[in-house]
Amino acid sequence: MSSLDFATLEAAARWYVDLRSDSPNEALREAHRRWLERDPRHRQAWERLGRLQGKLEQVSPAVARPTLAAARAKRRDVLKVLSLLIASGAAGTLAWQTTSLPTLMADHRTGTGERRRLRLDDGTELHLNTATAVDIHYSASLREVRLLSGEILIQTARDANARPFIVHTAEGSIRALGTRFVVRHNDGLTTVSVQEHAVEVRPFGAVQTATRVEAGQQVDFGEQHVGLLQPAIAHADAWSRDMLVVSDWALAAFISELQRYRPGHLGCAASVAGLRISGAFHLADTDTILDNLTATLPVRIRRFSRYWASVESV
Repeated sequence: MSSLDFATLEAAARWYVDLRSDSPNEALREAHRRWLERDPRHRQAWERLGRLQGKLEQVSPAVARPTLAAARAKRRDVLKVLSLLIASGAAGTLAWQTTSLPTLMADHRTGTGERRRLRLDDGTELHLNTATAVDIHYSASLREVRLLSGEILIQTARDANARPFIVHTAEGSIRALGTRFVVRHNDGLTTVSVQEHAVEVRPFGAVQTATRVEAGQQVDFGEQHVGLLQPAIAHADAWSRDMLVVSDWALAAFISELQRYRPGHLGCAASVAGLRISGAFHLADTDTILDNLTATLPVRIRRFSRYWASVESV
């Protein structure tokens, strides 16, 4: 049996909790069936849950028979189920680079749709975007942040001991040169966007070669390569102000980005994927963002449940 990625296991845990909370209706059951059919890994994760039924009942009544309606209580239940799912993997086959067992144990983390601002010991400001996890390690010689998942915005402070500030991801490292910059880690790729000053990027496979990224530039890099320097996407740090700002984006790209801030599934039909959208959107209420789309574009929002929605043509 192949290893399952963290996102799939987390989704299975969320479905488990939702289907046992209160009285699930037929729309929720239908959305769950669609989720199972969408990817063989989804059914594999669900079958793993079935084999854990005995252990789930032993964890606590809140997990086996959740009745709390509060989102925070539900999140705790999801994490309990998720921990069992991860632990049940064959001899811990989920490596730290591709799973979030370290994410669960990270120094700081945010849930889906949550954002957080931290002030580090040296005065550096660290913003965590949705579904982000970081470890922080300051020593006598280095200031280090390890981005385990998600996206961060860093505004470095001048250090009295002149210690380098370095961000590590699974693909390599970024050294700040007195700067403000965004780092995003996703699907084996790290993206760095610089707002002020500059950074140096070093992939793990070529640590002797540094690529300098100046203010107004961004770059993608993997373990073995660094891509071409590109103009930075405007307002790449708008999420730190609870905003999503886009200019002439394809609707499919917009929906994909919005999905990061919503639990569950958010789809976009191929018939409307190419529509263009611009604007500034408040991330505090993604349902309102979706509803407002119907006033400006020839689309409708089809909802199967709170956790399953699709943007379709009218």
